[in-house]
Amino acid sequence: MKTEFLALLTKIRHLFGWLPGLLSSILMLCVAGLVAEMFSRFITKLILRIPGQKRGAFVRSFTMAMQRPVRIMLVIVFVGTALPVSGLPYDIMQATTHTLVVLFVLMLGYAAVVATRILSDAYLKRINGKDDKDDILLRTHMTQVRVLRRTTDLLIGLLTVGAALMTFEPVRQYGLSLFASAGAASLVVGLAARPLLTNLFAGMQIAMTQPIRMEDLIIINGDWAWVEEITSTYVVLRVWDWRRHIVPISYFLENTFQNWTHNSAALIGVVFVYVDFNAPMDRIRERLREIVHSAPLWDGKEFAVQVADCNAHVMTIRVIASARSAMQSWDLRCEIREQILAFLRDECPEALPRDRISHVASASGLDVMGDPGMLSPPVKRPPPGAYMGPRSGTSGGGMSMTDGGQGHG
Repeated sequence: MKTEFLALLTKIRHLFGWLPGLLSSILMLCVAGLVAEMFSRFITKLILRIPGQKRGAFVRSFTMAMQRPVRIMLVIVFVGTALPVSGLPYDIMQATTHTLVVLFVLMLGYAAVVATRILSDAYLKRINGKDDKDDILLRTHMTQVRVLRRTTDLLIGLLTVGAALMTFEPVRQYGLSLFASAGAASLVVGLAARPLLTNLFAGMQIAMTQPIRMEDLIIINGDWAWVEEITSTYVVLRVWDWRRHIVPISYFLENTFQNWTHNSAALIGVVFVYVDFNAPMDRIRERLREIVHSAPLWDGKEFAVQVADCNAHVMTIRVIASARSAMQSWDLRCEIREQILAFLRDECPEALPRDRISHVASASGLDVMGDPGMLSPPVKRPPPGAYMGPRSGTSGGGMSMTDGGQGHG
């Protein structure tokens, strides 16, 4: 086939013999590229006709995404094959050949990157399409695939650029000279690229060990934040008010942080209610049970009402209720607070906390406040001067009281 193709190109070149030699050679190469384009379109149409809803759909989508780099590589191959019969001068032919080699290497790397992205997206789509998918498993695979995909893109890019540069003779010799002095060069490069390499290896370690995953809810600097994006060198955290924290990826291996969705997205929310000592706990507990059991955000697993603490003014009721996710737990707690406060205000006003001030009657029995109901019970105190302290010079240090309540020294 190659011989027939070259013979066809030679005939085409002879058809342009009435033109200048260089122009006829360029036209012949253009015809070779046009043949490659037509051949690529013909093959693409054949592949797109493959039936099937699963594998056939994947093959069709893969073909559509890869057609551009593959088409360019086919044009490069066809033009490179036609160069020997193009009649170009030797120096121009050498420069053209080298240019085509560099372009082919770059397009090969680009095609590898595109293929990696298509395969990873297809895998994630397959995981998302499962009806019985586990949220933790899904986020684990999303994190691993995305971090490893970015690392693969970086490695493919480095290898592609390196391979393209190695086609130049001066660069190849420079690389050999660097290899000869690899001791000093590696030390300098290692020190200069230490932050980049640290974050790069940290990204690979996070992809394997999974301390954080995509859409994990973590606490950082006192803020709730969701893991929005994990790159090779940094992590983007989305705060509830749409702010973004950009954190080096090595931070999550060198510092402690809270991950609220590491093993499960479900959380137990806690609500504290402060009530007076006169609060009817039976009615309050029953009302809280009705609120939680009727809430659609409650997952039906954990619920309890307990008097957790008390002080001189109020007693503290602790309500716990579980939810399927952190945000649902937050909304559930807000709903519990709103409804129980409305219940206390409307139906149990005696349960609302209040400050207590006790007024003691004066010695004359008159109450300066004018309200006998505000008086506390009388306090029985010893009369003034009843206790004079231990007798000086005695060893016992005791005290005797007379019937009248007067102490004798």
